[in-house]
Amino acid sequence: MKKKIIAYNRVEKPVLKDLQNKYDVRFFNNVDTKNNPEFLEFLGQAEGIIGLEMPVDRELLDQAPNLKIVSNVSVGYSNLDISEMNRRNILATNTPDVLTDTVADTVFGILIATARRIPELDQFVKNGEWITEAIGPEYFGVNVHHKTLGIIGMGRIGQAIAKRAHHGFDMEILYHSRTKKPDVEENFNAAYCDLDSLLESSDFVCLITPLTPETKGLIGKREFQLMKESAIFINGSRGKTVVEKDLIKALQNGNIAAAGLDVFEREPIKLSNPLLQMENVVTTPHIGSSTHETELRMSEVAARNLEAGLQGKKPANLIDASVWKQP
Repeated sequence: MKKKIIAYNRVEKPVLKDLQNKYDVRFFNNVDTKNNPEFLEFLGQAEGIIGLEMPVDRELLDQAPNLKIVSNVSVGYSNLDISEMNRRNILATNTPDVLTDTVADTVFGILIATARRIPELDQFVKNGEWITEAIGPEYFGVNVHHKTLGIIGMGRIGQAIAKRAHHGFDMEILYHSRTKKPDVEENFNAAYCDLDSLLESSDFVCLITPLTPETKGLIGKREFQLMKESAIFINGSRGKTVVEKDLIKALQNGNIAAAGLDVFEREPIKLSNPLLQMENVVTTPHIGSSTHETELRMSEVAARNLEAGLQGKKPANLIDASVWKQP
């Protein structure tokens, strides 16, 4: 009898097809995991879960007595109750490294688009408003090169952003993270500093931390008030790392000049959100890793993690290796 697997949300078709050839796979897309009868019935028999953003908490785990592994198709894992999974000896995996360069490209692209007002001026042209030979200074942006970039969170993605900033744009790099990174300091001439100093000194502030209890609401009213009035804030981490109402007020009050946002407190963002009415805010729909190549690689890595766990082998990308017990 084939092992039963739940696939949830974004599992790329070639990978899903391969899994279906090996296992009894049931695919669900954005269902109510607490109340959907079909999902709950299959969950009671499933040995593995693979997918994106399914909330895996105590209530769900209570209804999954056969579960051995949850394989996230993402680098983030704030949807997983790791301590509860560890208590039940259920493996948790993610897909680090695969999306590092893609997310760094996205974040830097948003930074440039915000600084040079590219989405706003794209619409300006398409609306037929470009009626003179040259635009006036009211439409000018600001330089990126040779400016100071403050990076909050210097993991793999933070380092990839620093690499682009240093080698491509000759930027001065400041960073704040849980630990100092000597290699980053040497390779990119970066300087470690406390959070307040980074906020006060940076022309661009880039937030790229994971969402944890410590980073939830990390940037709020006080932090925005510390930034330069000319500063541009970029969030490529998770929406809840920022107090969104404070960001809105900071933009409305001119505490900061602009923002580029790939993530939001609530996703999808409501059309009534004031951020969508501001010309000095660039918004994208959480597209950090959204290229065909990267999404396929993430699904492939997640599938390898899943199959290893189902076969009693140690997955390559265990989130907490301490839970592994050699069979």
